[in-house]
Amino acid sequence: MVFSSLTFLFIFLPIVLIGNRLIPKKYVNVFLLLMSLIFYAWGEPKYIILMVISIMVNWILGCLMEDKPDYKKFILIADIAFNLALLGYFKYFDFFINIANSLIRGNIPSKNIPLPIGISFYTFQILSYIIDLYFEKYKAQRSIKDLALYICLFPQLIAGPIVRYEDIYEQINNRQCTSEMSADGVKRFIYGLGKKVIIANTLAECLKDIFAINAESLSCSMAWIGFVICMLNIYYDFSGYSDMAIGIGKMLGFEFIENFNYPYLSKSITEYWRRWHISLNVWFREYLFMPFSRSKFLKIFRDKIKDKKKRRLFTPAACTLVVFAFTGLWHGASYGFVVWGIFHGILMIIEQLGFSKFLEKHKLFGHIYTLLAVGIGLIIFEDGLSRGIPYLKVLFTPWIKPSYDIYSIREIVDTRTIVFIVIGIIGCGFFKPFFEKLGKIKYAEYGEIIWCTLLMLVSITMLASGTYNPFIYFRF
Repeated sequence: MVFSSLTFLFIFLPIVLIGNRLIPKKYVNVFLLLMSLIFYAWGEPKYIILMVISIMVNWILGCLMEDKPDYKKFILIADIAFNLALLGYFKYFDFFINIANSLIRGNIPSKNIPLPIGISFYTFQILSYIIDLYFEKYKAQRSIKDLALYICLFPQLIAGPIVRYEDIYEQINNRQCTSEMSADGVKRFIYGLGKKVIIANTLAECLKDIFAINAESLSCSMAWIGFVICMLNIYYDFSGYSDMAIGIGKMLGFEFIENFNYPYLSKSITEYWRRWHISLNVWFREYLFMPFSRSKFLKIFRDKIKDKKKRRLFTPAACTLVVFAFTGLWHGASYGFVVWGIFHGILMIIEQLGFSKFLEKHKLFGHIYTLLAVGIGLIIFEDGLSRGIPYLKVLFTPWIKPSYDIYSIREIVDTRTIVFIVIGIIGCGFFKPFFEKLGKIKYAEYGEIIWCTLLMLVSITMLASGTYNPFIYFRF
């Protein structure tokens, strides 16, 4: 089940909101857990067993870690190994089989294992719980239903934001669902729905047609239009989902971490990753970057460097490259995702080496550089290496004429799509100061109510008409 479906909007969500208000407080978590399991089972009924087993194992090991302090390190390693083994089997088994076949020239058969929806997200949430428990940031959750609610709470179950247990455990049994908070949640949800259904879906349909064309048949101008649409589509698709998740959380009394902060306003790749997919960036910083920077393994290589300046730069550079390689691999089991991650890591290392000072002095250049770099990465991210590289070649070689028939821009990009490209660019934050001033005008809140009503009506109309409705991050 997806948020942008009529079943969710008119059946599932109303039942959840009414139940959350009317059911006695001591039973409301059981109700939310049950509804979250139904939500997940709607699309993946067979994998609900996998999730239940994962919850039980992590609950037991979490309690044992607290009860058996002498064995807590062994329990931590066992728990991490269990969770990564599940993720690795379902997400990376075939990928590593293909690598092995290429190395040994073997013919080991692939299994083509279907990927459980959201496994990357809820696995990271589980790992944050068990790792922070090891460092005694909180007590073990003795109620299996409350731990299960944290792991599979439906708003952020499928595509985030990744919520750490440290940030939410007090809210599980002590949250206040006020009218003001619910109103903010409704508004946030509608904005997210509009982002997804009105903008992202419209652009995704056009992008699908552009990416379906062989690079040899693309003109440079068509490639650049696809470049812009790709950036807008991924941003509005994912940030729209995050807005809906945060909005539903507010309606239920939960405060989730923000996941986006106008990333296309960034003037460096470093700043971009402080604004894009914030919850994932925080997770990798806390649970990979910081531990790896203090590891004995890294110290062995660092101590071999005699130059003090190089030694000081080695740790952040090495950690950045490792983190972004894993960031790419987290998104998917393919070389394209890994290259995308390493590409971002290399750019951040270059900025760490001093390029960031130049970007601070030349902000316009920094902004253009960041948009180009992000867009180049997203072409590889979205279209893969085999198709992405030829696409980028067309993009940056305007003097080379297409080998085959050129598609007319008007054949692919209609007037409606152009309008939504413009709207999408405006909504990326470039006119943020103007809208902030607009919001301070007297009676602006009434205008926002009318605007949200229109967004909701248009979104429902588009969904009812069977509009193209994919979710990019569901495949991760």
